[in-house]
Amino acid sequence: MTIFDYEADQKLKKEAPLASRFRPETLEDFIGQEHIVGQGTLLYRAIKADRLTSIILFGPPGTGKTTLAKVIANTTKSDFRTLNATTSGKSDIKETVENARRELGTTGKRTILFIDEIHRFNKTQQDTLLPFVEDGTVILIGATTENPFFEVNKALISRSTVFKLEPHTKDSLKSLIKRAILDEERGLGKFNIEITDDALDFLADAANGDARTALNAIELAALTTEPRASSGIYVDIKVAEQCIRRRALGYDKTGDSHYDTISAFIKSMRGSDPDATMYYLARMLYAGEDPKFIARRIVICASEDVGNADPHALMVATSAMTATDFIGLPECRLNLAQAALYIACAPKSNAVLDAIEKSSRDVANIQVKSIPLHLKNANYAGEKALGHGVGYKYSHAYENNYVPQQYLPDELKGKIYYKPTENGVEKKIKESLKRIRGGDNFNN
Repeated sequence: MTIFDYEADQKLKKEAPLASRFRPETLEDFIGQEHIVGQGTLLYRAIKADRLTSIILFGPPGTGKTTLAKVIANTTKSDFRTLNATTSGKSDIKETVENARRELGTTGKRTILFIDEIHRFNKTQQDTLLPFVEDGTVILIGATTENPFFEVNKALISRSTVFKLEPHTKDSLKSLIKRAILDEERGLGKFNIEITDDALDFLADAANGDARTALNAIELAALTTEPRASSGIYVDIKVAEQCIRRRALGYDKTGDSHYDTISAFIKSMRGSDPDATMYYLARMLYAGEDPKFIARRIVICASEDVGNADPHALMVATSAMTATDFIGLPECRLNLAQAALYIACAPKSNAVLDAIEKSSRDVANIQVKSIPLHLKNANYAGEKALGHGVGYKYSHAYENNYVPQQYLPDELKGKIYYKPTENGVEKKIKESLKRIRGGDNFNN
């Protein structure tokens, strides 16, 4: 590095965003994640002893994955290399591995390879890395916002320890903001900031567990607020609200948060909690979820969890789906809300789901030789000669439009797939079927 490169590097560090330049350099300065880097934990001891093995750091944005990797880089005596999976390919992996081999052979130093966003590597790239992790040529630190058990090669997972980083607590974010305000070397100390308690509470709460968001907000306050004549910058709740106009939601439309939130939404409808249903619907819409995706899930829930306990539920749900497609956001949120509330408040039955599941299993597992002859098509003379349709009783020719006869194949005779509940309309359906099937056979 020339003197010019060094000066440029130092200038970049000074002018970097607060969230970048304020990263802690030691474990003692690291805020939050005590469950994995608190004193005495496995990872803490491994870093301190410089005896790290391959690890994968998994958690939402702003929880400290890259920061923890930087702390390890500052702590270890090993050669520390970095790749970003969004911009690196197989050639970069191979070059890093060759350097690691040379380093080990000439100096005896191990190489720790930090790969940010490792889930972005495709299967081939991950396979390229695998043998060198396995034989110890490199010690891997992978960082990902996605669930590694779905997105990372199972062989890499089996050779690594996965550590899950949780969103920062409100208290840890308050500590981080206060520390940044006071730090004169890498923080905002030179601005002489005074922040009110309610403004601090608001920023820590609105950041929603994301340290980067919290630091960006307080930096924006420092850079855009005029200092008072007699003292420094005063950050009150009004200034804080301007710096985070929208609550930062940890929501990736293709990741865990997407599946977790839609799961909570469906389970809230199923569990007849309209208030929780509205919260999760609002959360998804706020985060930019596709309203058509939400509408499809409501339609599925209408049959899976309400079914014939309230047949209108499916009509309301499909109407909302049509309206969503026709109207679009923002107005279609009303249609989605109406349908979701209807499903949440409707009587519940999973008898439809149970019936199709049981019958599907029998289709897969029980060999049926033939449909009963009297039910077979008999439109042509030749078919009647084979016995097709012979003996069939036309229901509408009998009293109450019903006559007993066998409909199931012989191998399934007596099977009961649909068992309506006592809820809503199904109670009437159950009473009707009881008369038809007979009370003794109903619960078979």
